[in-house]
Amino acid sequence: MTLSIVTTVLNRVSTIRYCIENVINQGVELEHIIVDGGSTDGTLEIINEYNSYFSKIISEPDEGIYDGLNKGLKLASRDIIGILNSDDEYFDSNVLSKVGTVFDNNKIDSCYGDLVYIDKDNPKKIVRYWKAGDYNSQKVYWGWMPPHPTFFVRKRVYDTYGCFNINLGSAADYELMIRFLLKHKISVAYIPEILVKMRTGGESNFSIKNRILANLNDRMAWKVNRLTPYPWTMFFKPLRKFDQYLKRPKSHDHFFSI
Repeated sequence: MTLSIVTTVLNRVSTIRYCIENVINQGVELEHIIVDGGSTDGTLEIINEYNSYFSKIISEPDEGIYDGLNKGLKLASRDIIGILNSDDEYFDSNVLSKVGTVFDNNKIDSCYGDLVYIDKDNPKKIVRYWKAGDYNSQKVYWGWMPPHPTFFVRKRVYDTYGCFNINLGSAADYELMIRFLLKHKISVAYIPEILVKMRTGGESNFSIKNRILANLNDRMAWKVNRLTPYPWTMFFKPLRKFDQYLKRPKSHDHFFSI
């Protein structure tokens, strides 16, 4: 199993070093690709400190995060591709080793795990706990989806079925997973452990206007794939976030004592 990690970034001087060193500390041989959208706040200077570590670095204006990810995906040359946002980190130093073990089975096309949202100002404070659970295609019709930052996919799947649809805004990751899992029925494995720590502040949740737009794009994700959701699919999708708050552990420290 050989691995590519794609990270897109724009003006994240406060977090990019943590992201880079977190990947380095995984201790596995990999290809880390950085796609910078034209940062002006010192982010690129930090990236260049690790220049000898990166396999590829792009720094140029893009049309948003998913355009940047598509550039990175096209440059990726390893068998398995993972995406790690510049604000995020792997939960511990063994995540990529665990992912590699899953993909030792050549019949597995993709895998995912659990995710915790952490406070952007206090990384030890868990805000939400996204316990994904086993995959079942019917769950998607009830508003379920895998945590996209934990989604690892074989390169052959991207080569065959395409990358992100940048016309769908913040629903581009949702559309991609629907396309892969429901339309093309790729095989998927669940790792019942927390794989990623994700900082709060997602674009789709920033305002009511953005939440409405995200819902419309979610509906379009089904339409472009000629799939028909249940009448209540889009209603239940955002409601699933409430369960993530309820599952938040009362004590946080034991999670970060690794």
